[in-house]
Amino acid sequence: MRRIRSIAIAASCWIGLDPALAQSTQENVHFQNYGTYARSSEVMRRVFSPLTVATIQHDLVRAGQKLNEAPLDLAHEDFLIYVPHEKPTGGYRLLVFVPPWQKAQLPQGWGPVLDAAGVIFVTAARSGNEEDIVTRREPLALIAAENLLAQYDIDREHVFVGGMSGGSRMALRLALAYPDLFRGAFLNSGSDVIGTLVEPLPPAPLFQQFQTGTRLLYVTGDHDAANVETETRSRQSMKRWCVSDTGTIRMAFTGHEVATAAVLKHALDLLLAPEHPDPGALADCRSQILTDVAAQLDQADKLIASGKRGDAGSLLKDIDSKYGGLAAPRILDLNAALGDPPS
Repeated sequence: MRRIRSIAIAASCWIGLDPALAQSTQENVHFQNYGTYARSSEVMRRVFSPLTVATIQHDLVRAGQKLNEAPLDLAHEDFLIYVPHEKPTGGYRLLVFVPPWQKAQLPQGWGPVLDAAGVIFVTAARSGNEEDIVTRREPLALIAAENLLAQYDIDREHVFVGGMSGGSRMALRLALAYPDLFRGAFLNSGSDVIGTLVEPLPPAPLFQQFQTGTRLLYVTGDHDAANVETETRSRQSMKRWCVSDTGTIRMAFTGHEVATAAVLKHALDLLLAPEHPDPGALADCRSQILTDVAAQLDQADKLIASGKRGDAGSLLKDIDSKYGGLAAPRILDLNAALGDPPS
């Protein structure tokens, strides 16, 4: 019911396009360049845990198949772009928006705010909650970002990903996996805990960049009880994983709804003013994580050496789910030492 309600609310935001905004809005846009970020092997490397990737690769080899690096036909993919009337000094900013609905639309009232902030807005059609995450929603957002960066003068330090409801959860996945692309995330009424099989941590260099270079902004209605709770858990998980640059905007007297123009303005102001973590606290926090990962991997190694293969396999799965790319490449070596295909 919540999903149906969110789509209904979202649909009500578009009665028609303001003629004053039509000059800035480009509909039914087709991109030519698939780019590198959206290639299937690159998406897998960043958004899946090491053992999950190994399993996929093993299954492909066993079936005599190759990974389809470009599952989307861009000739059939439509995007909507909103370009501000004036470019800020230093270049445009960019907001890639992942919706929960299917139609590529600009939420009501957002145009003037984007104009004032110099933010280009892009969203894809057929990228709603019912679409596949890995073969559609994520690559569509990445393709949009890479093409616009090639076509417009955009400040790379001000490239953001955002979304609403299920799209907000996708935005968090993308921010976590692509900190070298997205410097911030606008999380409107949806979030997740990281360090799980659903939200695995990316390889260590990327995660370190996420810890220091990505601002997360949670925007949730105070009457949206379920997502207020998930936001709390998500922010707590960020703290556990040494991610300190987070902020929140609580939308008063609001349920599971798209941010208003006023809220968007406030959110963009905060995204454009990131905070830097305390170096000492960050170093201590990272050191503890590395110690924990090493201890878990050492325990798995001892179990393998003592012949306790079942216990070792279970522990490796737990490590893979919790630590993701932070455990690579050693987790792959230990899994291979079990002598069985990844599972």
